[in-house]
Amino acid sequence: MSEVSNDFSKNKAFLIDMTKCTGCRGCQVACKQWNQLDAEKTSFFSGEGYQNPPLMSEHTFTRIKFRDYQKNGQNEFAFYKEMCMHCNDPACASVCPVGAFVKTKEGPVTYDAKRCIGCRFCMVACPFGVPKYQWSKAFPLVRKCTGCYSRIKEGHKPACATTCPSAITYGNRGDMIKEASRRIESRPEKYLKKLYGEEEAGGTSVIYLTALPFDELGFKHVTKRPLPSYTWQALRLVPGIFLTVGGSLSLLSWFTHRKERIKKEAEQREASGKTPKEES
Repeated sequence: MSEVSNDFSKNKAFLIDMTKCTGCRGCQVACKQWNQLDAEKTSFFSGEGYQNPPLMSEHTFTRIKFRDYQKNGQNEFAFYKEMCMHCNDPACASVCPVGAFVKTKEGPVTYDAKRCIGCRFCMVACPFGVPKYQWSKAFPLVRKCTGCYSRIKEGHKPACATTCPSAITYGNRGDMIKEASRRIESRPEKYLKKLYGEEEAGGTSVIYLTALPFDELGFKHVTKRPLPSYTWQALRLVPGIFLTVGGSLSLLSWFTHRKERIKKEAEQREASGKTPKEES
């Protein structure tokens, strides 16, 4: 579902210059504070790099990824901010059967928990692996970065962009692409002549600049074609399947809760010293 036209140049977007990122993780802290996200137990070394937490989760909407590499025989570090890409034509919104995801006219892709039915199609469809499930909850929801939509509507910048001292620039997508191109042209020896997010998945609201090849940094190779054109082909038979699976889950839930009710009634009778016959 979308509230925007095909002109995304005026949508708000992040320009993340990896050559300016110091790995301070200020964006991570600001995101946690603004979204009131719980702390989680983490390990310092994940096996992939020195990032902490090791992965995004229901409690972590953004994180700084660390990549080590060799330059002139010396060990060097590269850092970049991992977050929801807020695609121009988001796959998560295209597969959601209840319209819980919306591409807003301002740019962020928002999520409405009141609509969500927990089908998790969005998690399968997202090429960047962004939506996360609340496995710790009895009644789980999907969680992800909202681009600080509540702040954007009031004319403010996202919390992470406000906090970052050097690497994040925020503004109209068209202006961010022009600024990125200007930096490449003015310092061709410094930057790779490619913008990640300009065309990936049909274009995103997060644009990356770097000095190193994106595949070496762990960025995913994503088609330039908008992903909903693929997802609709794949989900033509989903309504029937969805109803079948949904009905099966509902029946299983009914049996589970019935067992719980019977057990609870038996415990109450035992506590009162009554038998089923005496109660009748």
